Amino acid sequence: MNKLKEYISDSKIELNKVIFPTADEIRKAFIAVVIVVTVVALFLALVDVIMSSTLSSII
Repeated sequence: MNKLKEYISDSKIELNKVIFPTADEIRKAFIAVVIVVTVVALFLALVDVIMSSTLSSII
């Protein structure tokens, strides 16, 4: 039981050291992720179209 109380106490101390992101940081990270995912998806779509048309012309 003593170890459990010590664990909970240590956990609270460690949680006080955590720096949580602000709403502005979360918004900026979200926008960056959406942009990167969109660019990668467009690139892969372009590669797919090129490969498909190339393969279709060969066959």
